[in-house]
Amino acid sequence: MDELIQQIRDFNRERDWAQYHSPKNLTMCLAAEVGELLEQFQWLTEQQSQDLSPAKRAAVEEEIGDVTICLLNLADKLGIDIVEAATRKLEQNKIKYPVHKAKGRADKYTELG
Repeated sequence: MDELIQQIRDFNRERDWAQYHSPKNLTMCLAAEVGELLEQFQWLTEQQSQDLSPAKRAAVEEEIGDVTICLLNLADKLGIDIVEAATRKLEQNKIKYPVHKAKGRADKYTELG
C-alpha cells in the first residue's frame, strides 16, 4: 500500500496536481468516480452483475482503479492510514452487527433488535 501511495504522490507531483487536491475536491472526485463505477452496473440484472463479460469486467476494473486512486489521495492528504481506518471500522461493525443478530440479514443495526 505504501508503494502505491508513493507512486500516486510521484504522479501528482510530476504534473503539479497537488494544488488541486483539497479534501473537498478529492471527495468530489471520489463521488464522480464512484458514479462511473455505478454506471457500469446500471440496468444489469443481479446475475449479469455477477457474470461480467471480459469487456465489462475491464471497464469495472478501470473504474475501481480510479476510485482507489481518489480514495488514497484523499486519505493521504488528510494523513489517514486507510488500512487502520478500515480495520477500526470493521471492529465497530462487529459490535453493531453481532453474528447472532445479523447473520443472514440485511437490516440496519438499529433494526436488529
